[in-house]
This record gives sequence, structure tokens and C-alpha cells, in this order.
Amino acid sequence: MTPPSVYFESAAALGRMLHARRTTSLALTRGYLDRLRTIGHELNAVVTLMEDSALAEAERADEEIRRGRIRSPLHGVPYGVKDLLATRGVPTTWGAEPYRNQVFDHDATVVRRLRDAGAVLIAKLAMVELAGGMGYDEADASFTGPGLTPWNRAFWSGGSSSGPGAAVAAGLVGFAIGSETSGSILTPSAFCGVTGLRPTYGLVSRHGAMALSWTLDKLGPMCRSAEDCALVLQAIAGRDPKDATSVARRFRWQRPERRAHKLRVLVPKGCVEKVQPEVRSAFEASLHELEAFATIEHDVEWPDFPWGPSVGTIVDAEGAAAFLSLIESGDLAKLRCPADRIGGYSSMLTPAVDYVQALRVRAPMKRAVNALFQRCDMIASPTRASVSYPIDKKFRDAYPDVSGGPALIPAGNLCGLPAVCLPNGFGQHGLPTSLTLMGPAFSESLLLEAAYRLQLVTEWHRQQPQLA
Repeated sequence: MTPPSVYFESAAALGRMLHARRTTSLALTRGYLDRLRTIGHELNAVVTLMEDSALAEAERADEEIRRGRIRSPLHGVPYGVKDLLATRGVPTTWGAEPYRNQVFDHDATVVRRLRDAGAVLIAKLAMVELAGGMGYDEADASFTGPGLTPWNRAFWSGGSSSGPGAAVAAGLVGFAIGSETSGSILTPSAFCGVTGLRPTYGLVSRHGAMALSWTLDKLGPMCRSAEDCALVLQAIAGRDPKDATSVARRFRWQRPERRAHKLRVLVPKGCVEKVQPEVRSAFEASLHELEAFATIEHDVEWPDFPWGPSVGTIVDAEGAAAFLSLIESGDLAKLRCPADRIGGYSSMLTPAVDYVQALRVRAPMKRAVNALFQRCDMIASPTRASVSYPIDKKFRDAYPDVSGGPALIPAGNLCGLPAVCLPNGFGQHGLPTSLTLMGPAFSESLLLEAAYRLQLVTEWHRQQPQLA
């Protein structure tokens, strides 16, 4: 019998246990599958269990480990993917009723690379329908129902990677893969109290992933720790001939040694003035911990650009193009969220001049943000201005007096920049708060080093929700 606490171990720790033969991949896989069947469905976090293939992969991993063939630190570790990644012969539903029975004859590159690393895929995890591309405005926006954070089931797990966030937080998988267009890794990671990494645009192949916005979409890990994110990124990063936007860069992780020089961190002006009090106090405590290995400059002016409108225009135009056949067929009416049933039609009316202008302004945006990075290694801010939203309210009605200040999530995505977010406390209703560190392109090593150092001296990432 596997103790329940084992399911909350980091992927790195699970790998070490497996490779020292203190447990087996088969035992972990069976245990996680049982938890997904019960807790996972209660949290609306699961679409499809891949039981047969998972058990076969786990047996193969155990045999290879017995023979001394360790493929990677993740060899034998069970994991799940957001259900927008193609898996051969298994439904890939995109969280949407019109695609409930969609099956592909190939695996996404990320799935294949993790299989090559020996990780065991056990579940396709829930997501907001079409990754939120039709303009959803409430938590109940998937045929699986509203994703629930395991910290308080009256509240949302975040979107659009709702299932990965809840599954990692509830100890239902060793790690998960999510996707982000503008906040879909960072938000559920924050609302579920897990560590998430949004990689630099192009670092991870998107072949086999649902396309919402070709110029914004990214895939990345959602995990128990920064080290886990690093190990997963190490397995999935790199050039893929099947994705023309992928870059010929790999990622290698080494636990950081003592630093000779302090990191330089900027805090944008206005990022804490209108956040919830608990979010602000948790952020200030995180900055205090950062000061052990970083110098911090406060109240830095953030470049003044139309960040939100620009990302909205691009997602509308590219999303309407991606789902043109769905919109024209009338099958939008089958979507769960009422706003999604009409959002595609307004997106089709996006003026071409607005779309082109939104693309053009990205160049001066990148120059302005890059100028800030001449002064620092990374930017720190609260991930979200509030804790998670209640599932029975529209997003706009959840916390009307709260504002996050500079639009850092849209800015980071428009500029294609990496960011890591990590839990840093608790706020209202027993819900997690979160810190984000954002850096220049391909600065994942430095960001993960900072997050790793923070997690060495804090315990927020080790907290476990109370599950009935």
C-alpha cells in the first residue's frame, strides 16, 4: 500500500524513489489512477484515463529500471496532459462538446518526448473549452464542468489549464503539461498553489497541440516545484521539424551552486496597490526572501502600451481563423459557456487593420521591455491580484475592487518571454497566493534558479490541501 503522502512528492523525488527501487512505477500508476477516478472527477479535472497504455508503460519502465537503464530523472513518473495535446487513438477533446469524440492518429511532440524520457502518461486532463478562445466569462466553461481548486471546492481551479492545475495540487499526477496563450499556465498554477513555467515562445514544440493563436501559444510544465519544472523542460525543449516556430535550443538543468553575484530584480510600479491585502503581504514576504540573493529595485515604470487590447485583438483574429469551420457550422451553440456560443461571431468581425496594428506594435513593445532587462535579470510581481474566483459568479463580479496594475501577463505573452510562478502564501477562503518571476527570452535557467532558491527556504510548495 502506497502512503497517501507519496502522491504529493515532487516529480524529482518520485524519480529518485523509483530509481532506488523504493517503489515501482506500476504501484504509483495504479495509485494515481485510483485518485483520478475519485478525487479527479470530483474536481472536474479529468477527461480520459489512459489506464491500459499507462499500466503497460509503467511495467516497461520498471523492467528498464531493474536492468539499470535509467532514461531520465522522470523515468517511471506518472503524469497528465491538458486535453489539447494529441494522443494516438485516444480522444483529444479540446474541452469542447463539438470535439468530444475527436481522435488523432499521432502523438504530440511533447507527448513523444516525455515517452522517450520514460515518463508514464496516465490521463488527459480537463481544460476550458477551446482554451478560452471564444471569450468565456465564468468558470463553468467545459463539458467536464467548472474546474475546482482542491483548496476550496467553491472556487475555480483557473483556466484554461484547469485540470492540470487541480490534478497537480491534489496529488493526482506527478506533474502535468499545460498551455498558455495569455495566462493559461500562470493563472491555474496560482489558483491551485502549484509551480508553473511558461517557456520562451518557440522553446517547446507545439506540434500536435490545438492551435488557438499561432503567434502566442506555448506549452509548459505545471509541477510541485521549480526543480520539477526544470526537469520536465529539459525533456521537452528543443527544435522540432514539425513545428516551424520551434528554435534549435535545448535546456539543461543543474542545481545551482552558491552565487558569486546577486541577481537584479525589478518590481513594477503599481503592481501591489490594488491587490488583495493577503496577496500584497505574501508578495512582500517573498521579496524579503529574495533579498538573500538578489538586489531589488522598487516602483519601476512599466512601458505604456495597449497590452490588454493588443493581446485580445490577436487572440480574437487568430482564434476565429483557427475555428472558422466550427463558427460557420453553427456548432458554437453546443459550447457550454453562453458567452462562448456567440464569441466566435464577434471575433470574425475583427478588422484586419486592428489585427495588423496589434502585430506591428509588438516590435516596439519588445524593445521597451528589453530595455528594462538591460537593468535587471528578472521582474517580480504577484501572479494574480486576487485569490481564485468563486465558481458561482462571473469573473467581472468576483472582486470588483481589485486590480493587478501593469498588465504583465499580456505583456509577457506578447513579447514571448518566459515566466515562472510559485505559491507564496494563503489568502481569503484558505486559497493560495502566488509570485511570478519573468525574464528575458531564454532566461529559464536563471528564473528557475531563483524559484529553486526561494523554495529551499520556504514551504509553500509543500503544502497539501485537505481532501475528503
